Order: sequence, then C-alpha cells, then structure tokens
Amino acid sequence: MYRLTLLIATIVIILFGCDSNSNAQEMKKDNSDDGRKKNHLGNETSPYLLQHQYNPVDWYPWGDEAFEKAKREQKLVLISVGYSACHWCHVMEHESFENDSVAALMNKHFVCIKVDREERPDVDQVYMNAVQLLTQRGGWPLNCFALPDGRPFHGGTYFPTDSWMKTLEQLQGEWEKNPEKLMEFATRLTNGIKSSESIIMNTEEVAFKPEILDEMVLTWSDRFDNKEGGPNRAPKFPLPNNYEFLLKYSQLKNDKDLEQHVLLTLDKMAYGGIYDQVGGGFARYSTDALWKAPHFEKMLYDNGQLVSLYSNAYQLTKKPLYKDIVYETIDWLKREMTVENGAFYSSLDADSEGEEGKFYVWTKDELQTILGDDFSIAESYYNVNSKGKWEHDNYILLRRDDNETVAKKLGIKVEELLSGVQRIKEKLMAVRDKRIRPGLDDKTLTSWNALMIKGLTDAYEAFGEEEFLAIAMKNAAFIIKNQKSKDGKLLHNYKNDRSTIDGFLEDYALTAEAFIALYQVTFDEKWLDEAKEISDYALAHFYDPESGMFFFTDNNSKALVARKMEITDNVIPASNSSMAKVLLDLGHLLDNKEYLEKSRQMLHNVGKDMPGYGAGYSNWGILMLREVNPYFEIAIVGEDAHEQRAELVKNYIPNRLIMGDTDNKSKLSLLEYKYMKDETMIYVCVNKSCQMPVNAVTDALKQLK
Repeated sequence: MYRLTLLIATIVIILFGCDSNSNAQEMKKDNSDDGRKKNHLGNETSPYLLQHQYNPVDWYPWGDEAFEKAKREQKLVLISVGYSACHWCHVMEHESFENDSVAALMNKHFVCIKVDREERPDVDQVYMNAVQLLTQRGGWPLNCFALPDGRPFHGGTYFPTDSWMKTLEQLQGEWEKNPEKLMEFATRLTNGIKSSESIIMNTEEVAFKPEILDEMVLTWSDRFDNKEGGPNRAPKFPLPNNYEFLLKYSQLKNDKDLEQHVLLTLDKMAYGGIYDQVGGGFARYSTDALWKAPHFEKMLYDNGQLVSLYSNAYQLTKKPLYKDIVYETIDWLKREMTVENGAFYSSLDADSEGEEGKFYVWTKDELQTILGDDFSIAESYYNVNSKGKWEHDNYILLRRDDNETVAKKLGIKVEELLSGVQRIKEKLMAVRDKRIRPGLDDKTLTSWNALMIKGLTDAYEAFGEEEFLAIAMKNAAFIIKNQKSKDGKLLHNYKNDRSTIDGFLEDYALTAEAFIALYQVTFDEKWLDEAKEISDYALAHFYDPESGMFFFTDNNSKALVARKMEITDNVIPASNSSMAKVLLDLGHLLDNKEYLEKSRQMLHNVGKDMPGYGAGYSNWGILMLREVNPYFEIAIVGEDAHEQRAELVKNYIPNRLIMGDTDNKSKLSLLEYKYMKDETMIYVCVNKSCQMPVNAVTDALKQLK
C-alpha cells in the first residue's frame, strides 16, 4: 500500500548561533577572455550553470570534487538549485550571488554547489523534499544546507540579502558550537526523506472499481473554478495531464457538466495572457485566477502536453480555436525551439533586459503607432483596456470574447475581423522580433523531447498534417542516434554534441510512451521494438521487486542520501504512473503477461490513495480508466489501413490502442490471420476478444460505443 509520510509535525527546527573564524576560500584563478574570473562552472554545458560561472561565489557543479573538499576541510555544503527560466533565481543571483561581500561569506564557510534542477531532477527531488519537510513549502530557487556527506539539515527558497547573510552566519556558528546537534538533526531529516514517499506492495487481491474514480472526481470537483476554469485559487498552472484525465472520464461517464468544465478551462487558457496571443505557446503559469498575468517563461514540457490536450479536445469538439492553438504552438516550436538536428530546446526565460515579461507586453502608444488603422480591432479583440492593463502602463494581450461577439461589437463580419487579426499578429511579430529576446535554455532533455513527440503525434492524428509527423520522427531519430545505447540505456541531457548525465526513469517512461504513440500513427513496428528495449532496460535497472515500483535513478548511478520513487503526478506526470501505462500498452500490443501484471500491481499499490487527491493521481486515473472500462484494441488490416486509421482518429476515442498491418508482415499476435488481400478490415477487440470485422469506419465506431 502506498503511504505518503510527511513527518512535518515531528521535525523541530534548530535555533542557530552566530559568528565564525574559519579561513576564507580562494576563488579559482581561471580567467575568461574578458579578464573576469571564472569559478568551477566554466566547463559545464547547462545554460543555468553557465549563467553563474562569473559569480564571485566559488560555485562547484554537483559531483565528487565538491563533497571531497567539504569533507577534507570539514565545511558545510550549500546546495543551491534553480533553472534557467526561473525569475526569482535571477533575482537572488543579482542581489546576493553577484555581491562580493555575500560571496566572501559564502566562500569562507561553505562549499557552494550549483545545480540545474532540469539536468539533475534526482538531486532536486531529495533536497526539495528536505525543504518541504522543514518548511511545508517549496519552490525555486531552492537553497538547502547539508553536512559534508550531503545529509541536509536546513533550507528554504528565496532569501533577501540581509536574511541570507544572517542565515549563513547562524549556520556556521551552530556548526562550530554544536556539530553533534546538526548531525543528529540531519540523520532524522534524512530518515524522513527516505520514508516520505515509501511504497509497500499491496498484497490484497486486485480489484479495480469505477467507484474509486467516481469518488476521486467528486472530491476534486469541489475545487473547480466553474467561472474562469481551472482550480478555484491562484496561481493557476495548466496541469495538462489533469485535464486529459478529466476529458476522458467525462466521455466515458457521459458527464456533461465535467466536460463543460474542461472545455471552459481550455477556452479560458487559450484566451488568457498565459497564452502568447502573438507568437503562440503557453507560459508556465498564471499568477492570478483569471489566466491573465503569466509568469512569462515558456517550458517545452508544458507545451508538448498542451499540444496533446488541445488536439484531443479538437477531436471531440471540432472547435476552430483549439486547432489555432495547436498550429500556433507548433509554429512557435519550429521557429524558436528546434535545433537543425531535430532536437528541441528546453525553455525560454521570463525576463529580458532585466525585466519580467518585457519581450511580450506593449504600451498603448506602441500599439497605436505599430498598428495604425488596425488598432481599433486590436483594442477590442485583445482588450487594450482595463482588462488587459498590467504594470507600468503595459498591456498583456488577452481575449475575453469569441470571434462572433467581437465582430458584432465592431460592426464587421467575422471574416473581416480574422483578416484584421492576422495583420495585427504579423505587424506585432515584425516589431517583437527586433526586441532583445528572453534567454534561451538551449540544452536538450530526453524526457521533455519525448513529451513533444507525443504532442506532435496527437496533433498529426487530429489534423492529418504530415509536417507534424515529420517533426516528431526527426526528433525520435535524434534520440535514438544520440541518447540511446544498443542495450536500451538512455542519456538525459544533450548540448554541443555532449550527453553527460545518465537517464532517469522519466526519460525511459516518457520516451517509451512517445515511441508507442509513433507506432500507432505509422504501424512501423520498429517503434515497438525500441519501446520494448527501453522498458526492459528500466525493468533491469530501476525496478524494485519488494514494492513493485520503480526507483527514479538507475542502480548503477552514484547514490544520493536517499533513492527516491516518483509517485504523484505533477506538472509532468510521475515517472511511475507513466511507466505503468507503458507496461500496460506494451503488454497488450506484444501479448506480454509479465508487463500487464507489473502494471496492474503498480496501480494496485496506489489505488487507495487516489480518491483523496485527484490532481496528484490523474495519470494513474487514466490507467485505471483502462482497467475499469473496455480498453479497445483496434486492429486495422489491409492495404488501406492508413487511410482507415486517419478517418477513425478524427473522432475522440478516450480508451483505445490502435495497431495495423498493410502487407501481412506484422509480428503482433493480435494481427495474425486477419489479413485479407484486396480488402481492408477493422477489428474492434477487448482483451483479444474481437467483434465481427467491418470495413467501414462508421461501423467500427458503432462497435466502440
């Protein structure tokens, strides 16, 4: 049984003393081309780490060198975690890490380690867990203090400079006066980290019941905002996997109220400032309850999943707005986030020229000058009024009404309105392209690329756009060539022809999911072979037979103070829930009972925890929908299999796997003996039991009811 043991109430924070007489640590003497001194980050590839290479703080990257130094000199360790697009990370850097006096204090008493949370999510997991246990909150920048062996004992997120310096002095004073007390506390806290997401195998008889999901959705719905969409609080994150589950559940339960909530949320996000109305793509979250003012960074992982979500919603509704969102977001991907070799970059910063959002917002005078006669349309369409006004007389472009309503208000036809909107976008893009751009995090992460592959395949299904599939295939080829070994091992990061970090479970689970999606749109079984190879490596190196779950890190990886499992779904689905879905799908496609049994045991382990926390178990919820409802295996066999597939997937079918064979060469058992020359047949099956074959998509759809 899954147990989430926070232990917060039992942890007592130590009161620290002050003052210290330790010797100062000299900065590394390497010089850059412009004469500035570099610290130890100068040879890293992470843009976030390189942002800090000229700080007067003597930063080290995560690794043995830093901890060996700490042990040798008996110094405390500061582990400071952030990411390139993090606004408050930049603020703390400017206020404290670029301050010579602060840096001198840090260098004198601590070994300071900078970590890119996106490169090392394993490190971030452990120390974020520590700070959450200590403070009951988390976020970035994450600043955690540890003993020389890495065991944490104190931490927080953003610190103003005065508070930061006081904390540094207090911790050093306590280390000098009461080291045993810190060691004892670090031991207790580390034990709390180890047990905070512990899994005990559920040995009761497996019995998946729809009532589990009914209770989960009922409890969850109390926190819906049915006026503005999303949750009834601020800030608001898109959390696309939440809405993937709710959309599927609404269709399988014929719950029109829930369907309306999901579509309302998608409309409001598409209309809001969280969506880049000029250039496409979503920001990471909205700071308010109206989806108006975003935290302006754009992350690949959000946009990959949102392309999937809006594509699926289009299959259901055929709403032009959702098509526009998908096409514009993929245009953004092509224009700003794609490498020549097919890889995708990670993120765009929130800041440019030292100001958050400056690249994306406009003054009224600017808009009037740029748009001329089209300003009247922009004023109404994008709310250049009190609704769109933000800070410092800037406006965030956002929508509140549909095209018909705005056209009626302006006294013009919808076609005239849309023509004007297109001109407005072109004019604004031409000007915006000349602005100083936000920082680009140009590293490539395997797991995030896989999420975008899945998004592109879903978009290809919904719209039949061959370019979407071509982009996905090129990225998948990049992963196989650069990030995957012949034995199925994956690497996590890539930049400048270097991949330096072993893959985490998220890389294996999400890449396997992407490859299974590619199989379903191409019927090329090499993608199933690749997915199986990756999954088998994960089973050999990440699987824990005692719990029936997967660790986040490879058993060959250098151990941290705790080896964690990722159980609950978040902005990115948990690697365990994604792996369980992979094993279920491969189990069906490859007729592999071991995969099916392992998937079901994983779901069984967390089932009792799902009703109370729907937002944290949405991906598990998708898996359970496949267990408590018919999970249709749709086999399309014959020369016209691709044409029939394309026609079929114009429809939203929430619980299905698709397989196909055009030339009677498939190795899949469910496709055996089904090929008929000069005829294309569709077989709708559940657990290998098939209905009578049909040759018309309309007839197959009737069998899917």
